[in-house]
Amino acid sequence: MDHAFTIGRLSKESGVKVQTIRYYEEIGMMPLAMRSEGNQRLYGDAEIARLKFIRHARDLGFGLPAIRELLELGDAPEAPCAHADEIAKRQLRDVEEKIEQLTGLQTELTRMVKQCNHGQISDCRVIEILSDHDNCLEESHGGRAHVKS
Repeated sequence: MDHAFTIGRLSKESGVKVQTIRYYEEIGMMPLAMRSEGNQRLYGDAEIARLKFIRHARDLGFGLPAIRELLELGDAPEAPCAHADEIAKRQLRDVEEKIEQLTGLQTELTRMVKQCNHGQISDCRVIEILSDHDNCLEESHGGRAHVKS
């Protein structure tokens, strides 16, 4: 082993919490650590690199199954990268769908806030719209895509 890091040091170097590192070991995303004579977990540079890969992929929104597939692909450097490309394209589509949904939510919330006349709660459009989905323009969260007159 090139360097011997404790789990605390691995956590600090990678930015991943200790309990998450243990979880990744438990589910097989990280190899089981070597142990010191005092039974302390010890990690090397390869484990830091692997953990940083996992963290970066998580930061980009990849789920654990996709990351597991990418790690397996990374273990076969001579294989074609078409499958890795497909995994990344699938993630990109998911992100684009989320952006579309968030844009719709932003539009609806903006409309809701602009319709507020800052009077009494009994006349509050925010409360009215949230109370009745028929008042909502955004279908993605239950609206009927029309406005009551």
